Amino acid sequence: MIQNMTSGTPLKLIVQFTIPLLIGNIFQQLYSISDIIIVGRLLGVNSLAAVGATGPLFFLLLAATIGFTSGLTVITAQKFGANDFENMRRSAATATIISTLFTITFSICLHFFLKDILILMNVPEEIFAEALSFINIIANGLIMIVFYNLLSGIIRALGDSKTPLYFLIFASIINIFLNLFLIYVCGFGVEGSALGTVLALSISVLCCYIYIRKKFPILHLKRSDWHMNWQFSKEHLIIAFPMAIQFSIIALSSMVIQSVCNSFGPLTIAAFTSAMRIEQLAAQPMVSFGIALATFTAQNYGAGLIGRVRRGVYNCSMISLTISIIMAIIIFTLGENLVEIFTKERNETVIETAKQYLNISVLFYFFLSQIFVYRNALQGIGKPFIPLISSIVELGMRSFAAIILAQHFGFLGVCYASPIAWIGGAMVVSIGYYMIIRKIGHKYLFCHHITELPWH
Repeated sequence: MIQNMTSGTPLKLIVQFTIPLLIGNIFQQLYSISDIIIVGRLLGVNSLAAVGATGPLFFLLLAATIGFTSGLTVITAQKFGANDFENMRRSAATATIISTLFTITFSICLHFFLKDILILMNVPEEIFAEALSFINIIANGLIMIVFYNLLSGIIRALGDSKTPLYFLIFASIINIFLNLFLIYVCGFGVEGSALGTVLALSISVLCCYIYIRKKFPILHLKRSDWHMNWQFSKEHLIIAFPMAIQFSIIALSSMVIQSVCNSFGPLTIAAFTSAMRIEQLAAQPMVSFGIALATFTAQNYGAGLIGRVRRGVYNCSMISLTISIIMAIIIFTLGENLVEIFTKERNETVIETAKQYLNISVLFYFFLSQIFVYRNALQGIGKPFIPLISSIVELGMRSFAAIILAQHFGFLGVCYASPIAWIGGAMVVSIGYYMIIRKIGHKYLFCHHITELPWH
C-alpha cells in the first residue's frame, strides 16, 4: 500500500513504517543464522568456519548492492514526495537500467578475482576449497541480490514497507527448507547453503515484480520512461555511487577484521562468525529505524518540509538510543546461551572467544545506533558524501585496531576494532548532519521570508 509520509505525526509514521521493516530484517537475519546453524550442526566446525571466513565478502556483495540500489531509489522517493509521478516512473526505469549495468560489471570483476580475494583474506588451507565453492555460487547469483534490493527499494520509496516483509518471510521459510533439503538430503555440503540462498532470493524478486505490476498502477512504465537521459541518470549516480562506496568501505573494514581472525585458525573463525551473527541480529531494530528514517526524510525533503525532517531525526535518535541499551543488556545476559546454538557439540574455546567479543562490543552500541540515524537522514536528503567520509574514517580506525592491536593483544585487539570505528563514524555523521540541516534550514527561512521552521 502506498503511504505518503509528508503529513501526520512523524514519530507515529516512522514507527508504523519501521515495524514491518524490523520484522523483515529479523527474518532475514534469522534465515542467515539458520544457514550457519544448519551448516555447523550438519557439516561440522570446519564447514562453519568456511562459510564464516567468506562472510565479510558476502557482506561486501550485499552491502555494495544495497547501497547502490538504495541510492537510486532515494530519487524515486523524492519525486513521489513531490507528487511528480512522471519523473518518479522515469526514476524507476533509470534505476533498473543502471542496476543491470552495475550487475554485469560487478559480476565480471568477481569472476576474475574471487580466488585471489580469498587468498588475501588468509582463508586457511583446510577450509579454502569449501569457502571458494560457497562464495562462488553466491557471486553467480548476484543479479538476484541486486534486483531484490532494487524492487523492494522502489516499493519502500512509495511508503510501503509491509509488502517486502511478506515476500521476505516467505523466502526465508523457503530458504531454510531448501538448505535442509540440499545439505541433508542431497548431500551438497556448503554449496547447498549458497544455492538455497540464491533460489530464495529469486523467489523474492519474482514476488516483488508481480506485486508492482498488479498493485502499483502509478509504476506502470511507458516506453518513454525508458529513454535514458544523462543528466537525470547523473542525479541518481551522484547519490548511488557514494552510498555504494560507503557501504562497500564498511564491508571492506569487516574483511580486514576477518582476515586477522582467519590467521587465528578455524576455532576462532567459528567463534567470530557466531558472535557476528548475534550482533547483526541485535542491530536490526537500529537498522530498521534508519531505513524508515531515510524514506521519511526523502519524502519530506522532496516536499520541502524541513521542520518535519528535523523532528523525525530527533525522534529516531532517542528511540535508537533506548534500543541500543536494551540490546546491550540482552546480549550481555544471554550471550553464552546464544553462542551454544551454533555448534552441535559444546566447544569451550568457541564459546569463550565469542563471549569475549560480545561483552566488549555491547558497551558501544550507543555509537552504532547513532550512525544508523544520522547516516540515513543525510542519505534521505541527498547528501551522501558525509556518510562516505564517515565510512572511510571507520575503515581506517577499524583496520588500525584490527591489525595493530591484534599484534600486541591477540584476539582482544580484534574485539575493540568495531567499537573504535563506531565512535569515529558516529562523530562524523552526527556533526555533519547538524551542519547540513542548519544550512538547509537557514536557506529555507530566507527563501520563504519566515523566522521559524514549521514542524508540521
